[in-house]
Amino acid sequence: MDQTIRQAIVRGETSLGIEFGSTRIKAVLIDCNFETIGSSSYVWENQLINGYWTYNLNEMINGLQETYHQLKEEVQNKYGVVIQKIGSIGCSAMMQGYIAMDQAGELLVPFRTWRNATTETAASELTDKFRFKIPQRWSIAHLYQAILNDEKHVQYIDYITTLSGYIHWLLTGSKALGIGDASGMFPIDESAQQYNEDMVKQFADLIADKDYPWTLNSILPRVYTAGEHAGYLSESGARLLDPSGNLQAGIPLCPPEGDAGTGMVATNSVKKRTGSISVGTSIFAMIVLEKDLSAVHPEIDIVTTPEGSPVGMVLANNCSSDINAWLGLFREFYEAMGLEPDMNQLYSVLFNKALEADADGGGLLSYGYYSGENITGLAKGRPLFVRSPESSFNLANFMRVHLFSAFAALRLGMDILTQKEHVTIDRILAHGGLFKTPLVGQKMCAAALNIPVSLMSTAGEGGAWGMAVLASYMINKGQDEGLVNYLATKVFKDTEGLEVYPDRVDVNGFALFMERYTKGLPIEQAAVEHFAEK
Repeated sequence: MDQTIRQAIVRGETSLGIEFGSTRIKAVLIDCNFETIGSSSYVWENQLINGYWTYNLNEMINGLQETYHQLKEEVQNKYGVVIQKIGSIGCSAMMQGYIAMDQAGELLVPFRTWRNATTETAASELTDKFRFKIPQRWSIAHLYQAILNDEKHVQYIDYITTLSGYIHWLLTGSKALGIGDASGMFPIDESAQQYNEDMVKQFADLIADKDYPWTLNSILPRVYTAGEHAGYLSESGARLLDPSGNLQAGIPLCPPEGDAGTGMVATNSVKKRTGSISVGTSIFAMIVLEKDLSAVHPEIDIVTTPEGSPVGMVLANNCSSDINAWLGLFREFYEAMGLEPDMNQLYSVLFNKALEADADGGGLLSYGYYSGENITGLAKGRPLFVRSPESSFNLANFMRVHLFSAFAALRLGMDILTQKEHVTIDRILAHGGLFKTPLVGQKMCAAALNIPVSLMSTAGEGGAWGMAVLASYMINKGQDEGLVNYLATKVFKDTEGLEVYPDRVDVNGFALFMERYTKGLPIEQAAVEHFAEK
């Protein structure tokens, strides 16, 4: 087997996926059977600077290079081969946000991430103008808010893109974007598989008096669908990725995608009536729709699969950050006792305590709002844990309530799809770090959504693996073979998933928790106001 893999590496019969997640940059190299040959990751974190959540550009480049270097070292150590050729490459990242560049390719303002809730006025005006939901985190909302704020940089814009599009541009020089990520920049016309031209014209009319030296079409990236070639690794891109000079230029790159799209691929959830849930710093559900929704809902975004099919997306800005912070506190206690913590064991033990808890979490309440939460209408967040003298305050209930809180805002959005729009979901698959501890996260998710939740064996590979699969699809698909068929008959043909059905006691317990959660929102708002910057 090692010899076969070694030959595949030498011949470049591999595909590489690189994903810039909210807390990790990860790379995965796969063979033609979609098996992982090597993987690596780099930890990074966003920062709140001058009122905006952002990532440092230098760390972005350093993280890209370090992640690839680790992967290259792992492959060389395991197979005795230095990577020189790769069959195809794909880049993905957190969806949406705002990267604006001038003609020289320099950033005009620091990268504004999806996490910012600073575009309420712009998002609201555009939603009314287009009669189409424009979320605060979408690129067009950031652009229009900058226009409303009379920010000086706007007149110098030559190109705006997302993080995945930016990394792709650095590697290829191509201003390209996959349709799934592009649908988080500006609304997509499903039939044309391009930006909605009527809305482009409406936006032009909206800003006509500004007399900017650009048009929207001239500064947006070109839209590509899954399977298309979207550029080739340039000499400068090869040196950026691999400063040692081993990696050869000329490798084809597939369209860069957002983490929502790669999550759908990683869970085989691109077929209509299927859904996926991705958990991390944020949490989102993607439900592939059979038909248009009957109305515009503030809680529901309309995006697309990597092939361009419409998707109802429910995204909550906050999920695991507060849980991770509490686990960090437990780690400090462990160290203070003179013990060496095993974080995997720590997560496993504490997560499993949630299974011993009272069904509703013993009357405790938690809001893990590290940032604002659009679904519940809070522009800013302050993590908050609340209990009364009558609450049953123990470790099991503490853990259950924090896990319930991770799914609470998502549930509010999902109710719109299932109860108001009567969207049918045949199956829903989950992936992300919160599900690494067997059964616990899956069981809590099933209780929160009151729907069976499956976890596939490939889910732990994450979005970088899904991006590598999209890169493989570009060079290995059959003539006229769609992505749905490629995933079903080739990638996942022998893959089984573990399905967990909601437990009635847990479902009822979550319902009681949600009553406290919704009634307690003014407490969270009061905390925001109390700690507001003066």
